[in-house]
Amino acid sequence: MFLYNKESRFNLANLVTFLNITAGVIALYFIQQGDFFTAIVFAWIAGVLDILDGKIARKFNLSCEFGIQLDSFADFLSFVIMPAFLLFYALLKGSAFETLLAGAVFIYYIISGLRRLIEFNLKSEAGDVAKYFEGIPTPLGAILLWVLYLIYSYGVVTNLYILLLFVAIIATLLNSKLKIPHP
Repeated sequence: MFLYNKESRFNLANLVTFLNITAGVIALYFIQQGDFFTAIVFAWIAGVLDILDGKIARKFNLSCEFGIQLDSFADFLSFVIMPAFLLFYALLKGSAFETLLAGAVFIYYIISGLRRLIEFNLKSEAGDVAKYFEGIPTPLGAILLWVLYLIYSYGVVTNLYILLLFVAIIATLLNSKLKIPHP
């Protein structure tokens, strides 16, 4: 059966990853509509699906190169682009200069996230990531952006420049030499 065939592009693990991508796209729709709460719900659904696809792949021996690449694309959408768009649109209330500055910082974040995922895949192929992550993983980066969103939404920190500084720091940490234990 194709659901349990490692060579099937639509095996069970990959279908769960496709659902992760779907949740990320739906979250982007709600961000564009200004419904950040619903977007965050779909982001968390994507996170659960990201954990689930890996567990399914390992349990049923479905891990394959296609699935590994698909998972990285899902991570890029759900844990890099989507949280960056969420925070960018939430902060989008300033002058043209502030919008351009925020855009530049979030482009830096997105490029950093993409680079981090590519580097992770290259190191995975070389077998270098078994004991620890080097740099913070993209799901952790997404969580940190969501925390910044909450801090901003609840009025704890409302200064755009401070928030953008934190985004830039998180982006830099994605590709840092910081070692984080791999589960």
